[in-house]
Parts: sequence; structure tokens; C-alpha cells
Amino acid sequence: MSSVEIISFGYLHGEPPPAHLTIDLRQHFRDPHVSPELRYMTAEDEPVRTAVLGTPGIADLVAATAAAVAAFASGPSSGTVTVADGCAGGRHRAPTFAQALAAKLAADGRTVTVHHRDLHRPVVDR
Repeated sequence: MSSVEIISFGYLHGEPPPAHLTIDLRQHFRDPHVSPELRYMTAEDEPVRTAVLGTPGIADLVAATAAAVAAFASGPSSGTVTVADGCAGGRHRAPTFAQALAAKLAADGRTVTVHHRDLHRPVVDR
């Protein structure tokens, strides 16, 4: 079974990383940044994870992305499947989604690594 690399990132910090599959979370899912109580938190904080994972459609997108990873992995070429998922700043939606996807893929028996490219960056004023 092939391994999976997941990279979360923020579009406001640069171009998406190279990936087989890139998920853009900016337009369809509410940004915790708009809530003053969540703005300076990150996906490392439970209130952010609860807000993101409670957003309608996120669980379905995690499942659909896991299915897409399985399709990539079942192809004739072997190797790591790379998934990049991005939000605006890379501190809330993208890393939470990445961790949820990693948990789903690991439960399915895949070897998963996760890298949060922009989680450590300061809040972007917008």
C-alpha cells in the first residue's frame, strides 16, 4: 500500500506546493479567522478544530479525498501520493482538514506524514 504525504498551506503565503491532488478550502467553508475568539488560535487548539470539523461538508470532503487518494494509489505507478490542502492563512481550516484526512487514511491502513507549511506564520491582516 502506497504512502501518503499531506501538506497544509495558506494561499496568502505563497503558491500551493506540488501535489497530485490540491484541495482549496477557501471559498466553500467558513473561515474561523472571522471569529475574534478564534482568530489568533490555530488548528492546535480544540475550539478551532471543533469549529472546522463541525462545518457542513467537511466530513464528506475528508471521505471523498480519502477515496481520491485510494484511486491514485491503485494506479499502475507506485510511490507516495501527495495531497496539498489550503485555506487563506494556513492556520485553521487547512491544518485541521489535513489532520482529519491523515486520521482517516491511517485508519484505512495507509502510512501518512503531515506537514503544516504555514501553521507557524503570524495571522494575516485582511
